[in-house]
Amino acid sequence: MIPIQVNFQKTALVLIDLQKGIVATANGQEIVEKAAGLVRLFREKGGFIAFVHVDFHDGQDRLKPATDQPVPAVQPPQDWAEFVPELGVRPDDYVVTKRQWGAFFGTDLDLQLRRRGIDTIVLCGIATNIGVESTAREAFQFGYHQIFITDAMKTFSKEEHEASCNYIFPRIGKVRSAEQFLAEAGGAE
Repeated sequence: MIPIQVNFQKTALVLIDLQKGIVATANGQEIVEKAAGLVRLFREKGGFIAFVHVDFHDGQDRLKPATDQPVPAVQPPQDWAEFVPELGVRPDDYVVTKRQWGAFFGTDLDLQLRRRGIDTIVLCGIATNIGVESTAREAFQFGYHQIFITDAMKTFSKEEHEASCNYIFPRIGKVRSAEQFLAEAGGAE
C-alpha cells in the first residue's frame, strides 16, 4: 500500500448523514467518534469540511420509486436531521442538505469544492452502501481523488459494508482506517 500524501488546501472531509436520526437508527456512535477525530484534524490543518445531511422540505420532495423493498412513510422526529453534537458543527461551517442518497446531485457541493481548488475528498458516514457509496460514485464521475475511511462508516449489515469496502471503493479511490489516515496525514501540511 502506497502511503497517501494529503495537501489539506486541496482536500475536503465529506461526512455523510451523521445526523441524530440516522446515527440512532444505525447504532453508529463508534462511527461518530472516529469522524469527530477527522473533523479535529481537518480543523487543525485548515482543511475544508462538508457536513452533509438528508432532510426534506415537506415530504413531497422525497424520492418515491416503485421498489421491492419500499421504505415505510413515517414522520421523523423534529431533530432527526440535526448533526450529532460530537461533530462540533459550527454556524459558519459548510452544510449540504441533500434530498436523495448522493451528496452531489441537486446540491452545490461540486461547485463549492471546485471554487476552492479541491481535488481530493475524504469520505465517511452512514450508510456505507447508500449515502457514502452514492456520493463516492458521483465524485468518481466528477474526477475527484478519494480516500475512504472505512471504519468511520457503517451500514445495516456486515455484508453490505464489506461489499462496498472490498469491491467498490478500492476501484475508485484509496481505502484506509481512521488510524491509518491520521498516521499518514496527521503530519502533512
